[in-house]
Amino acid sequence: MTDSRAHFDWVAANDTRARAAQVDFHAQLLRHFRHHIPEGSRVLECGCGVGDLLAGLRPVQGVGVDFSAEMLMKARARYGARSGLEFRQLDVQVETISEKFDHIVLDYLTGYLSDIQTTLQKLQAASHARTRLHITTLNTLWLHPLELAVGLGAVMPQPPSNWLSHQDLFNLLALSGWEVVSFERVQLFPFNWPLLSPLLNNVLVRLPLVRHFGITLSITARPRSPSPVSGEVSCSVIVPARNESGNIRAALDRIPTLGRRTEIIFVEGNSRDDTWAAIQREVADYKGPHLLQAMKQPGRGKWDAVRAGFSVARGDVLVIQDGDLTAPPEDLPKFYDTLVNGTAEFINGSRLVYPMEARAMRFLNLLGNKFFAIALSYVLGQAVKDSLCGTKMLLRSDYERLLRRIVELGDFDPFGDFNLLFGAALLDLRIRDVPVRYKDRTYGETNISRFTHGWLLLRMTWFALWRLKFRKSQ
Repeated sequence: MTDSRAHFDWVAANDTRARAAQVDFHAQLLRHFRHHIPEGSRVLECGCGVGDLLAGLRPVQGVGVDFSAEMLMKARARYGARSGLEFRQLDVQVETISEKFDHIVLDYLTGYLSDIQTTLQKLQAASHARTRLHITTLNTLWLHPLELAVGLGAVMPQPPSNWLSHQDLFNLLALSGWEVVSFERVQLFPFNWPLLSPLLNNVLVRLPLVRHFGITLSITARPRSPSPVSGEVSCSVIVPARNESGNIRAALDRIPTLGRRTEIIFVEGNSRDDTWAAIQREVADYKGPHLLQAMKQPGRGKWDAVRAGFSVARGDVLVIQDGDLTAPPEDLPKFYDTLVNGTAEFINGSRLVYPMEARAMRFLNLLGNKFFAIALSYVLGQAVKDSLCGTKMLLRSDYERLLRRIVELGDFDPFGDFNLLFGAALLDLRIRDVPVRYKDRTYGETNISRFTHGWLLLRMTWFALWRLKFRKSQ
């Protein structure tokens, strides 16, 4: 340990040439981290060096720790006067940090730790239920080019290091109480050249086969099963209802009690039948255990209805239950249990696991759903079997954060399924599917047009691919 500390003290005094050569490489990494870490977060960086990355993230509270006194002296000289930044001399393998942070960053640090597992275990003390741990390290395919860069003076000489595969890191995270949320390889070209760098680093590195050659392995993890819920919580079930007059009574009868109190909010959406009259009648006559609200949506489209319902909801947990009831309300307790026990943070219904009833989904719709699920899984970086199932559940606190993150996407999704999934991915929430048994309609006709809406979904998928996958390192 003393030798490592002396090495990095020496690096701090002699890295001017190497740091200048690596300026584009580190600028790319900063953009990558900014995609995962919103400005104004509470950030802990372990192995902060001279503090450039931590300062570049613009945290409301940023704590950088390092065991090299010389590195910290340079960090304080550069950024010590900046509000919200603090630099401490500390060995994360030995000492515990008790403050709680939204994001913990280990940027190219694991290779220099003598006990990675203990370090990761100790970092649990600095995490809360929604903390995200971000680890970057070298893809071992690039070890020999790294040695060449050292010889050319573009990289400082390296002490004995553990350059691990992503599977090694996955295992160490699991042993230390962390669950991997997402993994990717980034950076094919560590320089910022017009046209060439965006092509290589934003597009080609995201593609099958080519992506295995990314220089940097990037892992995002969360505390395993970190239930943010203490005791039973309340739940608001939003029921968008357009031309669903015959399903209102059934919805009231079939939606189960979730948590300590269940609220049902009907949002009527420009119906051609008497859905609004049916809602008013059934709400007035209701004698059951649930709290009820009813409203007309202010605009058009399912996403507008969902947002309207969520805006007046009083529950700690928010869930969408489509008014056609083809995804049975009886499955909602499975969603609720998965959320409150911490198994996942965004629960997505999947109609494509169990056999469905004969008229529940037409063949072309089935093919479309499978296609969009594959495409969206690629964009999100997490497996989603059925991206278009209407039943989705999350905590209100996460929904409020999600709304802030999807502002950058604009108003592109009239349905809301993509908005919610993309927002969950931008927050690095752990997404899991809960299978539902898809049923035939018992009243009315579908509000979905296979070709018109299919074309719109295809355009939305391309938009997401470009904005969330190919441009996120810019």
